[in-house]
Amino acid sequence: MAVREIEPIELELDRLEHMAESGYYNPYTLFDWPDAIEPDMPWMSESLTTLAGTPMWDELTREQQIALTKYEAINFFSLNIHGIRELMSEVVMRIHERTYANVSEFLHHFIGEENEHMWFFAQFCLRYGGKLYPAQPTLQADSVEHLSPVARELVVFARILIFEEIVDHYNAYMATDESLPHIAREINRVHHQDESRHVAFGRMIFTNLLGQVAKRDPAEVPLVAEYLENYLRYSIATLYNPAAYRDAGIPDALALRRRALEHPARHAAHERILKRTRTFLTKAGVGRELVK
Repeated sequence: MAVREIEPIELELDRLEHMAESGYYNPYTLFDWPDAIEPDMPWMSESLTTLAGTPMWDELTREQQIALTKYEAINFFSLNIHGIRELMSEVVMRIHERTYANVSEFLHHFIGEENEHMWFFAQFCLRYGGKLYPAQPTLQADSVEHLSPVARELVVFARILIFEEIVDHYNAYMATDESLPHIAREINRVHHQDESRHVAFGRMIFTNLLGQVAKRDPAEVPLVAEYLENYLRYSIATLYNPAAYRDAGIPDALALRRRALEHPARHAAHERILKRTRTFLTKAGVGRELVK
C-alpha cells in the first residue's frame, strides 16, 4: 500500500461530521429485541428476494416463500457483516496516514458507526436465525496489481462505495415495508440513516482519487472501469446463496441459483438495484461503456 505516493485527500466534510455527531445513538440500547419473530411474517421484502418475478418463486409453497425471505435476510445481513469487516480493515490501515490527514476525523466516525452496524446485524442473525452464513469467496484484486498505487487505492474505495450503495438500496426499501417485523424495519432504517453519509463521503473520495488517476495516466481509467463492472456483477451474485435455498427447503439449490441468475426478470432487477451506482460511475467517467 504505497499511500505516500498519493496526493493528500482534501475534502470539505464539516457537514457530514456534524451530522454524525448530532445524530449519534447508542445501538446497544436503541433496539427493542423481541424474544421471537412471528412465524408467518417475511424477514425480507418479498420483491427483493432473488427469485422475485420468476416462475421459480411461484412454484414455491407459501411456507417455502416465507422461509426464503428468512434465510435471504440472514444472508443479506451476513454479507453486510463480512463487507463491513473488510472495509473497516482497509480504513484502519489508512486513518493516520498523511494522505488521509484531512479526512481522518470523519474516518473515526466511519469506523465507529460501522463497528456498531456489524454488531446489530449479527445480533439479528444470531438471535433469530441462529447463524451467520460464512463469507463468500472474494473477487481477487490481482487483476489491478499492475496498476499504479493511486489506481489501486481508487479500487479499494470504489469497492467500499459499491458495497454501501447496493446495501443502501435494500435498506431504504425495507425500512418502510410494513409487511416486515418492526425489528427488521428498524435495523434497515438505522443503517440507511448512517449509510447516506457514508455513501456521500465515498463518492467524494472516489471522485478525488479518480481525478488523480486521470491526471497521472488516463490509460488506466478504462482498466479501472472494467474491474468495477466485474465487481458490480460479483456483488449482485453474492445475494444468490445456494445455502439459503437449501435452508428454505428448496431442492437443487445450485441449479436454482443458475436459473435465477440467468432469468430476464432478475437481470431487470439487477439494473434497478445498480441504477444509482451505474449513473454515478458513468457521470464520473468510469461507466460500463468503457468496458470492451
